[in-house]
Amino acid sequence: MEKHITLVAILNIGFGALGILIAIITFVVVVGAGLISGDEQAIAITSMVGSAIAILIFIISMPQIIGGVGLLKRWYWARILMLIIAAMNLINIPIGTIVGGYTIWALLQDETASLFARDSKS
Repeated sequence: MEKHITLVAILNIGFGALGILIAIITFVVVVGAGLISGDEQAIAITSMVGSAIAILIFIISMPQIIGGVGLLKRWYWARILMLIIAAMNLINIPIGTIVGGYTIWALLQDETASLFARDSKS
């Protein structure tokens, strides 16, 4: 089960990092399109919209990275956080569904629960 937990952690850290990269690219593209237009109103609108979208994607991606690191360190709270994130990932068809399902399966095993119960002092 140790290998499954490590794989779940790495997958979630990777998808979280990918989300942050997408947030940065979205911000650059949307705000850049407004700047290229040269219109002050377009610049204002695209700056607000690009920033809002990038911040939203960033806020959604950060818990995945934090939870993945917590799983690698076997912190007891990381298991619960990753189960919640995995349930939300089921909506992201097809890759998120696969990763979310695998995460739920790996973290709900009895052996996994006992691994995280040992470290309940953190």
